[in-house]
Amino acid sequence: MSYVQHVRSFHGLPVYTFPPYAHPEDLPDAGSVAWRLSCGPYTSDESSDVYWERFTRMVELEKVRAVILGHPWYQAFGGSDDDLIGLRSRLTGLEAVFLGDLEDEESMISLIGLHDLGGLLEAFPGLRELVVRGGDDLDFPVAGHRNLRSLRVESGGIPPEAVEHIAAASLPSLERLELWLGTEDYGGGTTVEQLAPLLAGEGKPALRHLGLQNSPIQDELAAALASAPVVPQLRSLSLSMGALSDTGAEALLLGQPLTHLQELDLSHHYLSHAMMLRLWTALEPAGVRVNVIGKTEEDEYYLEMGEEHGRYIAVTE
Repeated sequence: MSYVQHVRSFHGLPVYTFPPYAHPEDLPDAGSVAWRLSCGPYTSDESSDVYWERFTRMVELEKVRAVILGHPWYQAFGGSDDDLIGLRSRLTGLEAVFLGDLEDEESMISLIGLHDLGGLLEAFPGLRELVVRGGDDLDFPVAGHRNLRSLRVESGGIPPEAVEHIAAASLPSLERLELWLGTEDYGGGTTVEQLAPLLAGEGKPALRHLGLQNSPIQDELAAALASAPVVPQLRSLSLSMGALSDTGAEALLLGQPLTHLQELDLSHHYLSHAMMLRLWTALEPAGVRVNVIGKTEEDEYYLEMGEEHGRYIAVTE
């Protein structure tokens, strides 16, 4: 399956791509959709400027709740939300932003150009949901944001400094956090130590869902979560998309109770059938949905051969 596709719904709204030759009477109500702005990879700067101008002129920006930026605002080795920030005085109802909505054919995920997100968060203090796709040059302000409720970073390699800053940030309203950590080969390489404030439950008292995903160190993360103070406040936990083995699953089973969770997502894994059965037996009777889908014949081969180097994460380039 492909994890990197154009988003079809966002912030509880259907996605509507603003057409380049739109007529006002054909447009939906400004607050009823998530507005996707994308001109495609072969559009000139002049054409994209005209496209943006038409959007700002034809749509009631005060009613817009969600915006999705694709190409050319985000592309390989380049990304900017300056145009969006420039509308801060008119986008008074903006609640959700998706930066870098590009598929593989437009740019490999870890090459999508990003930046320090501090300017965006400062410009929109009422922002509730932020999704970022990419990894190149991403950073996050340590100071944090008071109203953000959901943060997801999709990447084949999030810069470790960015992860460290997110882990240390004060986000008192944050309920959902998903980090596709990725590998060192694509700009990742986050260590368990860099996640220490997050695992300790610091700065995020409202957190109910935590995803530490798409990582080759899933076993280490599982071992840390087995005793992490943040776990009791969670309702769902995801270690999906990575290289989790029986070693990590064993640590989870022997650690602090997980029976308070509503869901434990371990999909795309390297667990034996015996371990999957142990997880189900231990957690399903308590009402925990245990997701262990995602094994392939190739995965089975490497398990039988005992070759750890054959394990791969779900999203890299």
